[in-house]
Amino acid sequence: MREADETTRQRLADHLRQQPSTPSALADEFALSVGAVMRHLEHVSRSVDGSEDEQFLVAPPTCRACGFDGFDDLLNIPSRCPSCKGESVEEPAFTIE
Repeated sequence: MREADETTRQRLADHLRQQPSTPSALADEFALSVGAVMRHLEHVSRSVDGSEDEQFLVAPPTCRACGFDGFDDLLNIPSRCPSCKGESVEEPAFTIE
């Protein structure tokens, strides 16, 4: 299949099979907004989770100030840490293995 024939979600999934990436990195790579990337990743996660030979994995967001990583929604980019209320939170990283 030619790259032009692949959907954005297929290209995102192929990229995540090769290397882990953050939503911002994917947005830059594919010329999309971070919000659009997150919506696509939600669908990619559902399609991969239905497969028996692959897993959609998420390295959770982490607060740079206190190290908190117990965020509830892993398919979200938190703006603040619920523990220390700091705004320096690293984005989650996604991969498909």
